[in-house]
Amino acid sequence: MTATADFYSVEPYRPPRVEPLTALRAFRRLIRDKEDTAQVFEIMRALSGRSIARGYNRMLKTMEGGRQAFLREELAHKLDDPVWLARFRPGTVGAAYRRFRQARGFTAEGLAVEARKVTPLTDAPHPIFWYSRRLRDVHDVWHVLTGYETDALGEACVVAFSHAQTGNFGFALIGWGGAREIQRENPAVPARRAVFQAWRNGRAARWLPGLDYEALFAVPLEAARASLNIRPPGVYDRVPPEARMALKLRA
Repeated sequence: MTATADFYSVEPYRPPRVEPLTALRAFRRLIRDKEDTAQVFEIMRALSGRSIARGYNRMLKTMEGGRQAFLREELAHKLDDPVWLARFRPGTVGAAYRRFRQARGFTAEGLAVEARKVTPLTDAPHPIFWYSRRLRDVHDVWHVLTGYETDALGEACVVAFSHAQTGNFGFALIGWGGAREIQRENPAVPARRAVFQAWRNGRAARWLPGLDYEALFAVPLEAARASLNIRPPGVYDRVPPEARMALKLRA
């Protein structure tokens, strides 16, 4: 077979096989150590199914989403650029994100490193893998937009919101499974109600994956939440911060 023939016989993209047992094993490891971020990506890989391809196709059906897909910019490069982040005025989404990551020492590349441990093709030059990277990179931006912190309950809530936005069952397992473990650890914390509210908020909000995030970062945070119909995290906010921070999620 000639080199030209080999080029034209490249295998098409195929969604990953659904592996529920792999996801459950990874979830148990995550419960033992919620800082083991690689297990999140293992769960997502095992349960994503066709959701990534469906999300990318949905982008193509909107004007702005199609423009973003055409540009195919890597959000991680901007989110880790301190000069770019310094452009945004106080009170904007960009300024809130800047404070969020500075307070926690988070970087977009840090998430990418964890993803590479699980998914060798995470950096593949393919539009669907680009879309998957986009979902990975906006995770902390969605923390800022939704108002959920990075404690165990806040993470369970933001991934429940993310399931409503993306249809990825990996998010559902982490959100609902995390709520169950939190209720077992501290029955006084209304974890299931908080997670259910987060999921409903995700359903009510505009679809976030296809947004122009550079433009969004320049918008005042409260105005952005209003325009995107992101509702307040009322149940979560009523849990005292000290109770949230005390959660260990250890089996």
